[in-house]
Amino acid sequence: MNTPIKLAFLILCIALTATAFIIPAKRDAVTPEHEKTVAGICSVVQDKRLCSITLKTVPSNDPDVLVRHLATGAETSVKKGLKFLSGIKPKYKGDKFATTCITSCEKQLNNALEDFSDFWKAAGKDITSMADNYFTCKKKMTSIFNYQSSCLDDIYDKTLLKEVQGGIGLGKRMSGESVDVFAGMGKVFNTLNIKTKLNQKDTDSLLPPPLSFYYV
Repeated sequence: MNTPIKLAFLILCIALTATAFIIPAKRDAVTPEHEKTVAGICSVVQDKRLCSITLKTVPSNDPDVLVRHLATGAETSVKKGLKFLSGIKPKYKGDKFATTCITSCEKQLNNALEDFSDFWKAAGKDITSMADNYFTCKKKMTSIFNYQSSCLDDIYDKTLLKEVQGGIGLGKRMSGESVDVFAGMGKVFNTLNIKTKLNQKDTDSLLPPPLSFYYV
């Protein structure tokens, strides 16, 4: 193989090798449909920025998936809040007031998690079941938010309040977003042209009991 042919062959090999390792441009996951759905949901919440940040990376245009993602984020944040409280408790071992406040907060957050269990039962598997149990879903989410608010309302020491607020505040904010979404669900459905009717009756008594009900 003469020199010009060798050179051409070498250039071709280099070009093919470089092409093989080029990382394709990342496709923008945010489609106009996704933006419209997220905007429709976040239009009814107070903290629109947090709502948009939470939902913009969810790979779905389904309103049911996005609403559930907000609730899941709230539940995860409450669990992290409990872990945070457990972590700071030893630091306040000699402070009776702080220990009492932290213990009370732990109880409130555990109550919130119990309501999350009921919420997921009411929410069911799709937008239809969520609409069928709409009033109950809204009631449970409001209760979840109130438990977290009560925890902070009971702390009048500013230093302790700031620390606890920093650890459980996100859970409260995320729960508040979900409360706003359910309070404005009618508007969301209208905006997204969802024809499913929202049941305004409490279906709590119709939900299956917890597993502990079946054991002595």
